[in-house]
Amino acid sequence: MALTDDERNALVAYRLEKARETMLQVRGVLPLRYWEIIANRLYYAAFYAVSALLISEGIETRGHNGVIQMFGLHFIKPGRVSQDDGKLYSRLFSLRLKGDYSDNYNLVEEDVIPMVEPTDQLIQRIAVMLQ
Repeated sequence: MALTDDERNALVAYRLEKARETMLQVRGVLPLRYWEIIANRLYYAAFYAVSALLISEGIETRGHNGVIQMFGLHFIKPGRVSQDDGKLYSRLFSLRLKGDYSDNYNLVEEDVIPMVEPTDQLIQRIAVMLQ
């Protein structure tokens, strides 16, 4: 779908704001210790920010795996975003899948808490890139 510059800018701004709002949800749920919900929200916060970055450059994707692939191809591989950020994004995706779909694995605090600040920092770095 071809977007006008104004439509693209509006969608990028919306996705970035959605990332920030989702991080607020993370912070709100943390005291409740619902690790699967927190992992889900962390992933989606990063997803919204990463997709904003891709949209800003007119890069189209299909599904979550497409976002991962295009993020790697256009931002991680050329060094525009660190490999650590790429690993974080992949780890968040994996945690979300385990938390949402695994019948034999429950997420625990040690799985999730180390992801909170790095996810927030990733969103902040992407916001700077989008300015």
